[in-house]
Amino acid sequence: MSREPSGAAGVAVPDTKLAREATALVRDTTSELIYHHSRRVFLFGSLQGHHRDLSHDPELLYLGAMFHDLGLSERFHGSGRRFEVDSADEARRFLRAHDVPEDSVRRVWTAIALHTTPGIPEFMEPEVALVTAGVEYDVLGIGYTDIPAADREAITALHPRPDFKRRILAAFTDGIKPKPETTFGNVKADVLAAYVPGFERGDFVTTILGSPWPE
Repeated sequence: MSREPSGAAGVAVPDTKLAREATALVRDTTSELIYHHSRRVFLFGSLQGHHRDLSHDPELLYLGAMFHDLGLSERFHGSGRRFEVDSADEARRFLRAHDVPEDSVRRVWTAIALHTTPGIPEFMEPEVALVTAGVEYDVLGIGYTDIPAADREAITALHPRPDFKRRILAAFTDGIKPKPETTFGNVKADVLAAYVPGFERGDFVTTILGSPWPE
């Protein structure tokens, strides 16, 4: 197997046995789209960590970034659970199989599970905050000017993003439409509303008013 790139924009990709095996797993079980996106999430998240002066464990950040979208894969389409939870559980299984300390497992699980829940991760451990920061940077462009253009270009040269906006939305749609009920209360409802004809999003107010409480 060819050796993976060692990093970009002054950020070194962890070269531990655990990180290498995680990379190989993601390479083998996801698309090129998700692989390159996940690597960019780590690199952009690391740079945002420097920008925010957040001291973090690079290996844990890398593991969170690499596993964060694994739950979009076809084998999870029938799980009935949010894809974030499927991704987090897959990371937890991998880490426990490698005897990673339980606090580290918890951090990675939480970072993945909360990466589409804005307004919370930034107040948690640095690895949790920075997985979300990397995702928000690569997908939404949040904090775009925090990272110099030369660093952005170095990262996207190593891990290109051709037609990324359309392709990542298609990946979200394919991964979530078999279990639309899991979008209640989260941003992925916007994806299905845009791309799945007939989708009806759950409504918080309607759910409260229609609850079985007799009042």
